[in-house]
Amino acid sequence: MANHTTLLEHRHPSLRTSAPVHDVPVRPAATSSGTAAALPTDPVAPSVSEPLLREALGLTLRSFREDSRRTLRELAVAANVSPGYLSELERGRKEVSSELLASICHALGVHVSTVILEAAEMMAFDVAAAELAAGMEKTPTRSAH
Repeated sequence: MANHTTLLEHRHPSLRTSAPVHDVPVRPAATSSGTAAALPTDPVAPSVSEPLLREALGLTLRSFREDSRRTLRELAVAANVSPGYLSELERGRKEVSSELLASICHALGVHVSTVILEAAEMMAFDVAAAELAAGMEKTPTRSAH
């Protein structure tokens, strides 16, 4: 299985962001009458930058490939995809189709659902790290006397 801590450290070496991160505005919930209830949101505050699924899937696929000690070329041959395209997928530059994802997962000997769940967990870690960093920036520091 992929090592989430290593992936998280790779993505967030210091857990600090360059700009403050704010809460994601919530879509208004429907009331019993079917109309949307107004929820307080700050329309000028930027939302938390959500990680892209293609990037998380790419990093997850690379992690599984490296865990299996296979080269990119070996996996590409086994999955019937060009090494260049597989590289683009692993770097999050291209969207992977469900058919190609299934082929790559089959070649790696893992279930598609396992890869998707790992990628989703990585995305959740990214959001949590950004929220933690934002909270650390908002917390006043005490001066030593």
